[in-house]
Amino acid sequence: MKDDVKSFSRKQMKDDVSPIASLLVPEMEIVEDIVIVGGGIAGLSTSLGLHRKQRNKFNIHSFVGWGSECLVLESSGCLRTTGYAFTIWANAWKALDALGIGDLLRKQHEQLHVMVAISAVSGLATSEMPLNMKGRNGDHEFRCVRRKLLLEALAAELPPGTIRYSSKVVSIEESGYLKLLHLADGPVIKTKVLIGCDGVNSVVAKWLGLQKPAFTGRSSIRGTAEFPGGHGFEPKFFQFFGEGFRDGFLPINDKIVYWFFNFYPCTQDGEDEEKNPAKLKQIVLSKLGEVPKEIVSVIENTELENIISSPLRLRWPWNVLMGDIYKGNVCVAGDALHPMTPDMGQGACAALEGVILARCLRDAFSTKPRSGQAKEKLEGEEYGRINKGLKKFAKERRWRSFELISLAYVVGWVQHSDGKVMNYLRDKWLSAYLAGLLLKKADFDCGKLSIP
Repeated sequence: MKDDVKSFSRKQMKDDVSPIASLLVPEMEIVEDIVIVGGGIAGLSTSLGLHRKQRNKFNIHSFVGWGSECLVLESSGCLRTTGYAFTIWANAWKALDALGIGDLLRKQHEQLHVMVAISAVSGLATSEMPLNMKGRNGDHEFRCVRRKLLLEALAAELPPGTIRYSSKVVSIEESGYLKLLHLADGPVIKTKVLIGCDGVNSVVAKWLGLQKPAFTGRSSIRGTAEFPGGHGFEPKFFQFFGEGFRDGFLPINDKIVYWFFNFYPCTQDGEDEEKNPAKLKQIVLSKLGEVPKEIVSVIENTELENIISSPLRLRWPWNVLMGDIYKGNVCVAGDALHPMTPDMGQGACAALEGVILARCLRDAFSTKPRSGQAKEKLEGEEYGRINKGLKKFAKERRWRSFELISLAYVVGWVQHSDGKVMNYLRDKWLSAYLAGLLLKKADFDCGKLSIP
């Protein structure tokens, strides 16, 4: 770093530097204990997990700032609400309960009790499975949760100043035991712990040497339809399987229905052949097949501004198993770690499971320094504790991530395969098995944030 660049903690910035002055110092260096890159589900839930953990379990002597335990860097200017909704299974509800926001979200979203699989070729139901059965880790619970409400619930529980918007990380450097994050708008941030929750195009994953996520050959069109007078659907998750596509329809509440349509596009790179929402809508309507008219009406009643499309990508599972998902005081979580296809409905759930990082880092900053110890020795010991915590996190998440990515890919391949033989096997034999597999993988408890 340049010698004339002054370093500030967030507390010092608040106490010693006026807002106007801070804007006039583009190369200001900010010092943090923990920095999370990415303000999506993984980033905000991890930050809240750390906040809950430190507030409830112990006092961290070295934390600075406006009452927050870490800084979240979000590249956009506000919370990202693109994507509309997620399927949230029992494993994610356990994580949300650990974070203290589960009941709030339950009140806002209807519980779905049955999943129905229907052939879009014949129009006949191929399987029906209850979604509220009892599992090894408690009762199953399934809801379709709006992304906006989930992110707002997470952000509302964080201390003021935790999220720094319009903060795009352009490069990462090493500086002794610290990492230097260079932001696009000028500032440089020093941190003792760097957590990448910055999605499929993660700059942190790239720094760790992980491979770029690969295109699966499929794309997904998604949307929400609003019915002010009520949609009239039962609390069921409807899935339709056709020749090379899968679509689903899930009530969010009594007035909103979320839907998705996964298919093989004509383009080779997965960048959607049509960015025009009107044409995307027509693609879905033209491919639906033998589905009830009520389902068709959901697509027809979807406003164009409520339709988006994106290619489906994944990190190859062996890269998660063999690659560096942590290194020193750096790790990745959420889609930066385990981007997967949506065929298990576990993408957001797996991201929420990552709150265990708070538990893994519980001892990293909890040891108070002994008087007379050299600064360099203290920093080295702290770095060792951080590395130990991230190693534990990687050990817990590596196999789980490998398993979910692999199963989602295989399930997607079966569900989207074309041809009479595969259609017959899927409709007659595999449909019920695949449905049961979804419940089996949702029967997972990431554990509590605190260890007694």
